[in-house]
Amino acid sequence: MNYRVPEPVPQVILDDIRGAQKMLSGVSRVTAMEGSRHLSSLTGSPVHLKCENLQRTGSFKLRGAYVRIAGLRPEQRAAGVVAASAGNHAQGVALASSLLGVRSTVFMPVGAPLPKVAATQEYGAEVRMHGHVVDETLAAAQDYADRTGAVFIHPFDHPDIIAGQGTVGLEILEQCPEVRTILVGIGGGGLAAGVAVAVKALRPDVKVIGVQAAGAAAYPPSLKVGHPVSIDNPNTMADGIKVGRPGDVPFRIIGELLDDVRTVSEDALSSALLLCLERAKLVVEPAGCSTVAALLSEPERYGGGPVVAVLSGGNIDPLLLQRILRHGMAAAGRYLSLRLRVADRPGALAGLLAVLSVVDANVLDVSHVRTDPRLGLTEVEVELHLETKGPEHCAEVARSLHSAGYKVMS
Repeated sequence: MNYRVPEPVPQVILDDIRGAQKMLSGVSRVTAMEGSRHLSSLTGSPVHLKCENLQRTGSFKLRGAYVRIAGLRPEQRAAGVVAASAGNHAQGVALASSLLGVRSTVFMPVGAPLPKVAATQEYGAEVRMHGHVVDETLAAAQDYADRTGAVFIHPFDHPDIIAGQGTVGLEILEQCPEVRTILVGIGGGGLAAGVAVAVKALRPDVKVIGVQAAGAAAYPPSLKVGHPVSIDNPNTMADGIKVGRPGDVPFRIIGELLDDVRTVSEDALSSALLLCLERAKLVVEPAGCSTVAALLSEPERYGGGPVVAVLSGGNIDPLLLQRILRHGMAAAGRYLSLRLRVADRPGALAGLLAVLSVVDANVLDVSHVRTDPRLGLTEVEVELHLETKGPEHCAEVARSLHSAGYKVMS
């Protein structure tokens, strides 16, 4: 991709990323690279997972935040720093500031998950709750910076942030020198831009592909017109990449260096999260497993050699995890909901449950409806929620009910 971007836009080069890597020595972890036999069998190529969900603070964000804050002049450090974030960037800024002895204030939206708020406070930041969407929180943080002189630490639109995130790319080349394709999630674009600079400078033959949630995909239309554009009301469970407008600095890099940007559905994201838990034994947030969602959605596109999928973060609220797991299991055919009518007489429900028992379908919930005017005088509608073993098992359940004389309504 080659796109024209208005000047001037700061550049990031390989030397910047190598300098960031030295700066981060002893601060960030060189995260593990784990193989995935299941994904490898789907794609026909070896697939490795770069586990930034196991990074300090639970995501790659510490890398860029530390490099950015470490590069401040003494008088800037004395003024403190401020950031706006719903989670990962907040924690990265908080820990980086504490390690460097800099005062930090982090604005978070009202309703941010309590575990993320608590973690940000425990890393040493003063947390202020403001706004109900990130744009409102961002405006409050920028106003605070203007009033107090604190340095605003942008989550992705700064060369130092990009250089820090680019160290992920250097580690990938060191850990998997035979890599042919790297998948990176994209929100504002800092991580993808940094990885692209590092990888393309050293291995221009390696494909670097960005992945966005379809409901928050600002890059495809921006790349089409050649400059960052905003999308209205981005909507996705992947809050870590829920960004309505690309950053100017990463946009230029991504336009010049990325081989492609692909989008994934909400069903694919929830299925990917479930797969990471079940098969890889890794807790990954929806944004963090967007790359796995891309592999699941189109496995045939990644058969040209070893693939590395970056798992960018693992900070997920337990309540959200519970909901997403239910969604993921439904998307994977592990839940089946249906309605049918049976005779309103003793033993009718027992007969229905006996049919389900024969096909080994686990009943999670049963409800009766007797007041619907569409029902006959001797009928009752039964709604069932079942736990199944996959799409084939769902089909078997439906066939068994049909063979037993039940008419499934949905």
